[in-house]
Amino acid sequence: QVQLVESGGGLVQAGGSLTLSCAASGSILRINAMGWYRQAPGKQRELVAVITSRGTTDYLDSLEGRFTISRDNAKNTVYLQMNSLKPEDTAVYYCNADITTTTIRGVDYWGQGTQVTVSS
Repeated sequence: QVQLVESGGGLVQAGGSLTLSCAASGSILRINAMGWYRQAPGKQRELVAVITSRGTTDYLDSLEGRFTISRDNAKNTVYLQMNSLKPEDTAVYYCNADITTTTIRGVDYWGQGTQVTVSS
């Protein structure tokens, strides 16, 4: 059994910053890619940022360098530092991880989601 627990969402004014965290726990042998997705009301879920086990990162083009994804492999945790937030960043943010456990190889797991609201 694997759990992803997110934290750090909230309400912030435009131009402000937030840092999201997502900690994975359970019978984990290896965590491959970890990422953050978001889903705004009435829109499809989209990939915001991803980081491989080796630290290679990729971002949604429209972010214009405002977000930074990082991970602490010793803590099985991924972070998303969000700066210069805009109202259009308002969404539920979901953590995702490709995890190999003691019994199953390479399965996608999702967090419960954390709300980020940016006021104008």
